[in-house]
Amino acid sequence: MTAPTIILRDLIEADRPGLLAWRNSPEVAAYMYSDHAISPAEHDRWFDGVAGDARRRYWIIEVNGEPVGLANLADIDLTHRRCAWAYYLASPSVRGLGVGSFVEFQVIEHVFGTLKLDKLWCEVLASNEPVWKLHMLHGFEREALFRGHVIKNGRRVDVVGLGLLAQDWAARRDDMAARLRARGFTL
Repeated sequence: MTAPTIILRDLIEADRPGLLAWRNSPEVAAYMYSDHAISPAEHDRWFDGVAGDARRRYWIIEVNGEPVGLANLADIDLTHRRCAWAYYLASPSVRGLGVGSFVEFQVIEHVFGTLKLDKLWCEVLASNEPVWKLHMLHGFEREALFRGHVIKNGRRVDVVGLGLLAQDWAARRDDMAARLRARGFTL
């Protein structure tokens, strides 16, 4: 089985317009906390704020040379040795190819290997079951259910809080690497 070639690369200025389109696309907006259309000015403030912020890190996800999504770390806290993370695949054509699992593996490796942090955590809309189940497959534990945490389409919805500790990843890593290799990925 031949897996797609996936890389995580730093954001560049040329990514600015594409990211705005992604953030406002129905495929991505459905899983974001906000419902409103993001204006160019709001997007520019966000994009400009990314540069030089040591508490955040963003990557463009490329599949076979094409940008298809975004992964990020947020709230990088060196004192408490933890950070949050999120990602999205804006291109429906790459779903089901193992891209999410590959990205998750790479980000976890960066957090625990490169940054030497002790905990990675995230929040996922409770209705986005495929994503929180993917996180749990990688060793995340459900730590919270934030009831009525955000308003989507005029209704309060629940959010699942998940966390992964470095020692839990150490116990799960080899199994996840084997799964990816079995799908044709090179790690």
